[in-house]
Amino acid sequence: MTSIIITIGDELLIGQIINTNQAWIGEHLNLINIRVARMLTVGDDMHAILGAFTEAWSRTDVVIVTGGLGPTHDDITRKAVCTFFGTEMAPHPEVRKQIESFLEQRGRPWNAAAEEQSFCPKSAEIFPNPVGTAAGLRFVRDGRYLFVMPGVPYEMKEMMTQSVIPFLAPRAGGQVIRRRTLKTSGVPESVLAERLGNIEEILQGASLAFLPSASGVRMRITVHAPTAGAADAEVARIEGRIRAKAGKSIFGVDDEELEQVVGRLLKERHLTIAVAESCTGGSIAARITSVSGSSDYFDRGVVTYSDASKTQLLGVHEEMISAHGAVSEPVARAMAEGIRRTAGTSIGISTTGIAGPTGGSAEKPVGLVYVGYADGKESFALKFRFGEGRNRVVERATSAALELVRRKLLKLDE
Repeated sequence: MTSIIITIGDELLIGQIINTNQAWIGEHLNLINIRVARMLTVGDDMHAILGAFTEAWSRTDVVIVTGGLGPTHDDITRKAVCTFFGTEMAPHPEVRKQIESFLEQRGRPWNAAAEEQSFCPKSAEIFPNPVGTAAGLRFVRDGRYLFVMPGVPYEMKEMMTQSVIPFLAPRAGGQVIRRRTLKTSGVPESVLAERLGNIEEILQGASLAFLPSASGVRMRITVHAPTAGAADAEVARIEGRIRAKAGKSIFGVDDEELEQVVGRLLKERHLTIAVAESCTGGSIAARITSVSGSSDYFDRGVVTYSDASKTQLLGVHEEMISAHGAVSEPVARAMAEGIRRTAGTSIGISTTGIAGPTGGSAEKPVGLVYVGYADGKESFALKFRFGEGRNRVVERATSAALELVRRKLLKLDE
């Protein structure tokens, strides 16, 4: 099968919103052996939408449409599909019931917008929206399929996962495609490639993509096989070979995040942690507490941005700051020791650095960050150069702190 993805909305064309829907849908269609032939983006214009429908419907087996299902005047996708398929809008009792339940759960009254969204094209097959009010639409004609979903990413993903993919997967046929993504932090792409050595010997016909980001490199394995069992076995074989050469650098798989791994390790070892942050401004604490159940191991996080706060809240001596500067190895170490002592936790970590774009010097340039660590047996701080770009520096420093904790908990000496 081939497909075309159509995303609708003026906000996408003017760059107000990044179009993440296309990439996500394309990836998940590919996993069930449906090739994406084109991706089209059009504004909230009836002529443009109908033109995109006509082009896509004439060229492909599956058309996926997102956006324009809301109740406001610029949401015209339902009217467009009615025009395209020669049908009309009509009240839909099941959709109305679902919207009523949705609003009741959130303590919101029935209103004109809800009434508007309870109407659907007569000839459409309806599939539910478990996290919103706009129902999904499916049109089937002559062996072709057109799906319409909201443009809100989390609503679209729920509907794709629960309704669209299960419908299309058994109809797609062909080979089984499996992917697995191995995630690393703090190791450059070139270093990973060097550690792996002969890539072709590892893959033997499969493919491996290196996907670098500000916080780490993902290695995506892709396998094609005649059966699911064969594909799963091949992925496991390749993963095993990669781990044999670069296993210490791999912190997780697929959707697993570094903060989840660190949290699990802390919980398994019955350890607690506290954080003192300067240049990262609370980002480490935010990532740790984004994990459900983090209260089992996370005690507190403080943002000691000024020199005075480092002294008052963490006990860092003024003389130390005067002698070495707030951005220094001794101060980072003292911050980690101070937060651990104050919180009474097993581990304390800290960050102090120059995120930029101002504040750097020849001796201490923008991007210089020290990450401190203390656990009762030892304390130290590591020096990093994260380059320029304030957000990138903060993201890299946050990941470096979490990766340091992971490596200490696993006793990885590297």
